[in-house]
Amino acid sequence: MRDAGGEVRGLPRELVVVWAVFLVVATEILVTYTRTPPEKLYHVSGEGFFAAAGRVLVFTSFPLALVALPLVLLLVDRLPGRLAEGLAVAGLALSAVVFWPGVVDQADLDAKPVNVLPALGVAIAAVMTIAVASRGGVERWQARLRNDWLRVALAAVPVPLAVPWFLADLGLSLNGVPVLGSIWQTGELRVQPGVVGLHPAVHHGHHHGMDGLLLVWTSLLVSRTLPAVRGRIVRRLAAAFLSLMLAYGIGEIANDFWVEQVVKRGWTDWEIPDVTVPSISVGWLLIVIGAAAVYRFWFSREDRPDGEVALSSRAANPLT
Repeated sequence: MRDAGGEVRGLPRELVVVWAVFLVVATEILVTYTRTPPEKLYHVSGEGFFAAAGRVLVFTSFPLALVALPLVLLLVDRLPGRLAEGLAVAGLALSAVVFWPGVVDQADLDAKPVNVLPALGVAIAAVMTIAVASRGGVERWQARLRNDWLRVALAAVPVPLAVPWFLADLGLSLNGVPVLGSIWQTGELRVQPGVVGLHPAVHHGHHHGMDGLLLVWTSLLVSRTLPAVRGRIVRRLAAAFLSLMLAYGIGEIANDFWVEQVVKRGWTDWEIPDVTVPSISVGWLLIVIGAAAVYRFWFSREDRPDGEVALSSRAANPLT
């Protein structure tokens, strides 16, 4: 698609980074679940390559299908024609299947046939990404935005909390490692209130806290592209969803870290609520309030870099 000056619009580099990060994590999951017995993992029953591929399919359903939703919105703003609009509608509908109860269940992370549907939504987002890149190439990084310092801070703060999850995705732990093994507990057998028996403080394999970190990073990166979106409806929808993604990701990180590194040390029995599944709860009330604040005071007000086309300019896309 060409902008008001006739220039073909390419793929934002932020989206390239997002896809690359998810590809790396998916590869880690495939390797770790292929070589690790299921009893050392979390709520999976199969073993070997095909079982691991099934876990990657579940990972594609959640959280990658959530990421596909704003990506499709941003990509259709850069692609002309009815075909792109039809692909976008299909991608949004298929990705949204992840919201249906039972599509992804923490108590059973083996792949199910229904997981194919949100994975198809992710595939459509990937096809649209390739289409934008093939038409306009990959754009350079946008000029610094006013709140990039806050993005860097929010992206960096959770990293120390996520060290055990980085290692768990690789099938590793810090057991017996001097100093680091006492800062983060990982493979030690621990009890947890309401859970019968002993189990590792941090199981091998993928964690929902890591999902939260990926969602936070995605939200912070992709929100940098919002000022370049010319369709007002698309921009507002994407900004709202990215705001919710940021608040939700923080909630996931907080719950998983607190349970594994605080509750399982016996320091307290109180747990930060699990907010993985939307519910009528204090945890989700805080997420909604946080998302509304991010949208109102940040993502919906992000300034366009100097020299860019004004936001008021309209594209040929009927979603403006």
